[in-house]
Amino acid sequence: MIDGRRELFFSGAIHYPRSPTQMWPKLLKTAKEGGLNTIETYVFWNAHEPEPGKFNFEGRNDMIKFLKLIQSFGMYAIVRIGPFIQGEWNHGALPYWLREIPHIIFRANNEPYKREMEKFVRFIVQMLKDENLFASQGGNIILAQIENEYGNIKKDHITEGDKYLEWAAEMAISTNIGVPWIMCKQSTAPGVVIPTCNGRHCGDTWIMKDENKPHLWTENWTAQFRAFGNDLAQRSAEDIAYSVLRFFAKGGTLVNYYMYYGGTNFGRTGASYVLTGYYDEGPIDEYGMPKAPKYGHLRDLHNVIKSYSRAFLEGKQSFELLGQGYEARNFEIPEEKLCLAFISNNNTGEDGTVIFRGDKYYIPSRSVSILADCKHVVYNTKRVFVQHSERSFHKAEKATKNNVWEMFSELIPRYKQTTIRNKEPLEQYNQTKDQSDYLWYTTSFRLEADDLPIRGDIRPVIAVKSTAHAMVGFVNDAFAGNGHGSKKEKFFTFETPISLRLGVNHLALLSSSMGMKDSGGELVELKGGIQDCTIQGLNTGTLDLQINGWGHKAKLEGEVKEIYTEKGMGAVKWVPAVSGQAVTWYKRYFDEPDGDDPVVLDMTSMCKGMIFVNGEGMGRYWTSYKTPGKVASQAVYHIPRTFLKSKNNLLVVFEEELGKPEGILIQTVRRDDICVFISEHNPAQIKPWDEHGGQIKLIAEDHNTRGFLNCPPKKIIQEVVFASFGNPVGSCANFTVGTCHTPNAKEIVAKECLGKKGCVLPVLHTFYGADINCPTTTATLAVQVRCHKKGDPE
Repeated sequence: MIDGRRELFFSGAIHYPRSPTQMWPKLLKTAKEGGLNTIETYVFWNAHEPEPGKFNFEGRNDMIKFLKLIQSFGMYAIVRIGPFIQGEWNHGALPYWLREIPHIIFRANNEPYKREMEKFVRFIVQMLKDENLFASQGGNIILAQIENEYGNIKKDHITEGDKYLEWAAEMAISTNIGVPWIMCKQSTAPGVVIPTCNGRHCGDTWIMKDENKPHLWTENWTAQFRAFGNDLAQRSAEDIAYSVLRFFAKGGTLVNYYMYYGGTNFGRTGASYVLTGYYDEGPIDEYGMPKAPKYGHLRDLHNVIKSYSRAFLEGKQSFELLGQGYEARNFEIPEEKLCLAFISNNNTGEDGTVIFRGDKYYIPSRSVSILADCKHVVYNTKRVFVQHSERSFHKAEKATKNNVWEMFSELIPRYKQTTIRNKEPLEQYNQTKDQSDYLWYTTSFRLEADDLPIRGDIRPVIAVKSTAHAMVGFVNDAFAGNGHGSKKEKFFTFETPISLRLGVNHLALLSSSMGMKDSGGELVELKGGIQDCTIQGLNTGTLDLQINGWGHKAKLEGEVKEIYTEKGMGAVKWVPAVSGQAVTWYKRYFDEPDGDDPVVLDMTSMCKGMIFVNGEGMGRYWTSYKTPGKVASQAVYHIPRTFLKSKNNLLVVFEEELGKPEGILIQTVRRDDICVFISEHNPAQIKPWDEHGGQIKLIAEDHNTRGFLNCPPKKIIQEVVFASFGNPVGSCANFTVGTCHTPNAKEIVAKECLGKKGCVLPVLHTFYGADINCPTTTATLAVQVRCHKKGDPE
């Protein structure tokens, strides 16, 4: 309840450090237009306190500015303080310096950890209080979270987990913020703290033991976060909508889409192996553009529910079993003739018809229909009537000119040039201190004539076992190869044939971390680096180098000198670029592409490394790591326009392997291809509706199914790419005609749509002259049109 009034909350996760501040207003505006009234964000401890007592709330880290902006849009906020957050964020947002506190155990009944945790939580709470941001002060923060998914680690080691949770709850409550505290992904929580659900189907899978507390869903996963090496992971708009209505039908009052907008893991902020583009499959994609139909289908759901919120919140509840797997959940205020019903078909792969209050209703499998007045179907989770859209990438001609690169290659270190030495290879994170992804390991060894293989066709093989994430090897300064692990593996082995010489040989291994792990009870014990190193295939047997004596060098020279900035790049000598050089920095300048479409780099020609634009870290790239589908998990990387100048933008790329910088493409992104894909066969027609005075108003005279196409702002429909009525198959931008096809459909659509900002297309076989008796017809209309600004090249 807020100010004595019950509310429904449709929330979306948008994390302030994952987008530039200039994008925030548009993202929040888009979220609000999508029917959200709440925004959720984590608080990022290691971003805010990178060193003990030294704080950073500037730029993308300006938490207060973000929360106030949410308030200016008339929206509520949920602040998940943690301060452990996981969130696919480096080290779960725990600052590295915590690891160096003696006897510390993370997230345990451990005094050193509790002391630092409490200090930060109280610091953040006081910041928020000072700005009057809690709802109890007239602000917009309605919930705060302490801890995060603690149930995942209680079993990992003895942490006296229950005592720690009780302490965390009591500590949080003692801050007196005047709004409830929550603990997520739990079935119970101490005291007045509210346990909440994280998952895909909390309405059906979550068992909440604290029945006297409200049902809140803090993470409804809109897709699945992806790691390098993963194929595309999607979740349909239909399944998300189904899960939301199941949750609300069973008494849920808040759903938070995680993520509504994922954004970008800039710099080194992503956790181990996590893609630089975060939750690109959410309702708003990485570039800030609504992803259709997910965005529109959920928007319509929110609007229907909100329009009948009184019946839902104040009405008398009833339940009816309508058959095996079929049910109705009803909310009524009889004296006001207000009634809302949710009819569910929970069967997989089985569509069906049910009788509810004397009328028949067709309910597709795994779907929920909303009945306004408990009679008229105004929404079904599986019936998508909103348009679809597809992204397209376009070469930025202006930015592509003068594609001239210069390079600086890192010096391959040798043992005698290092100052940090040890008999065995040292643990990696203790050397890099999370200030760099990179640590050089180097050693030297002497071979006699008897050691080398006698046969010329036999080459020795180096085998290095590592708990880091990737490695590039050099023998006598020459590139020998590279290897890597995966998100699932705890270690990997780098093996490759090498060429050795008589006398002293020099081995250098550049070990890299793709972010620190973000979860697990053993997080404080996390280790990385070389565990074993041998050379096999020598005439005298295997040479074990593990205790040979190793030198170490943390960070790259280019990182130390910041040669990716205008100020620092003069510290080294740049020469004309030669393609395919390992551990090499490449730089060029480019002009900002015309227009306001998002800008990306297509890094397909490169392999692995980091991207910098005008000194800002755009994130890690890794295109050489192919998925099981034989493609890169992420080939294009967002360069927000806020980082660009109109001319002479400095692009610097550090390439670990053998990439070809001349092949990097600067592109712009559009969602100009819009589509409808709707069947005329729709028993129990979903009635069109509009809002009137906060209530659903049925448009009773309209009995036909229609498809709506609307171009992005300032654009018109200039081309009909595809149109068919019958049994077309595929998806937006990938349709093909079926065996039942109406040849003149394209001409009819062109007449209705060309030159307009939008158009409405009847989904009716007679309109297109289609043969409804064609044996395999699904009476489906599939249309793809392309939008452009007037005068733009197509």
